[in-house]
Amino acid sequence: MFISTTSRLAAILTAGAALTLFPVAGVMAQTVPPLTHESYTLPNGLRVILAEDHAAQVVTVNVWYNVGSRNERPGRTGFAHLFEHMMFQGSDNVKKGDHMSLVERSGGNMNGSTADDRTNYYESLPSNRLNLGLWLEADRMRSLKITKENFENQRETVKEERRLRIDNQPYTGAFLGAITSVFDAKSCFAYAHETIGSMDDLNAATLDDVIDFHKTYYTPNNATLVVTGDFVPSDAKALIAEYFGAIPTGPAAPDVQCDQPFNTGLQRKSVTDSKANLPAVLVLWRIPEYKSADWPALELLSTILGQGESSRLNRIVVRDTKAAVAAQALAGIGPRRGPNVFGTLGIANQGVSPDSVEKLLQQEIARVGTAGVEADELAKAKNAYRAGKVAELETSMGRAEALHAATMFLGDTKAVSTNIDRYMAVTIDDIKRVAAKYLRPDNSTIVLIKPETKTP
Repeated sequence: MFISTTSRLAAILTAGAALTLFPVAGVMAQTVPPLTHESYTLPNGLRVILAEDHAAQVVTVNVWYNVGSRNERPGRTGFAHLFEHMMFQGSDNVKKGDHMSLVERSGGNMNGSTADDRTNYYESLPSNRLNLGLWLEADRMRSLKITKENFENQRETVKEERRLRIDNQPYTGAFLGAITSVFDAKSCFAYAHETIGSMDDLNAATLDDVIDFHKTYYTPNNATLVVTGDFVPSDAKALIAEYFGAIPTGPAAPDVQCDQPFNTGLQRKSVTDSKANLPAVLVLWRIPEYKSADWPALELLSTILGQGESSRLNRIVVRDTKAAVAAQALAGIGPRRGPNVFGTLGIANQGVSPDSVEKLLQQEIARVGTAGVEADELAKAKNAYRAGKVAELETSMGRAEALHAATMFLGDTKAVSTNIDRYMAVTIDDIKRVAAKYLRPDNSTIVLIKPETKTP
């Protein structure tokens, strides 16, 4: 039911994961429509964004709390993800389990997810049940039941999720560990640990720890409420004032510190993965935050290199040389307000040395830094990005998430309609420049993932 950042790894680690690349003529005709919206802030600090659209009789109520794994401290990791689960354990007027059943009986759906920089909760409902979605979110913001029984139960649920999604999956644990290892745990702990938390930290957590975390971060002044879809703004405002207006303001959340230097020298690491059957190579580089002017070029480069059948790494490393059974590239696991990671991954074919895979990965990166990319490669990447944005804004849930992302990561709700301009403006020279600037040896970490040696 619950989705965390770790679930995104499936697409990255699946061989042959395809990205649909639309014909140029068809996609170029598509444009990202301007999204009309308004925003205001309640006296208690809750930020509200409303985007009215009567195309379908559906509304989405979507709350982002400004808390993720970046807000955790050493020895107490996994709390943001734990609260993703705790928030469904009941409140003063909603019994345990009733949140889900009330939404489902109304013909809606709901969920929550945890990422590095935020935790979200949403309900998409028939438009005549807007009041239900708002009331449910307000009730648990005001009066979540943080009991010892609920805490112990959900701690065990999170531990089991870690076993299922990470510890018992090939490459996933090694992949997450590698990504966090490129950040210094002393100067940038925010991104130097896994979102799901460690078993040791989950076991060490106390009820008081959890209560303090909730008091600090689950407050109206640390949250943004977005309502999208088929509603009358005046009606929504009245309900929001009624349900959320009396929730007390909480203390200001502590600032997150991250002083992560770049270009500190090449690092090599080797890890053993008991679930892997073939060796794999990860080459990772530190890159800047999402709002950086260089980010769009880096994201488009990751598409060119490693997303889809026609990507460079899939063609050269998998199909032509048959050095790897799978090759991927990514620019971060989601946006951040701090430094991120650009990575290439190759899972070696049977009988092929990891050194050969690494050499091919590095050759393609070096080639981009010196020769750039082809015009049709960049056009395909832009078309795919544009198509994704158009599709996102076709649903009330997609619009809600897009408004949240524009607010949190770019600091401006208007960016929901204008951010695409950053991507469409990227040139071949930009791609070449960012590759040379960031994807350089002294800014890299190379991780060899080795299968566990089986003894007879």
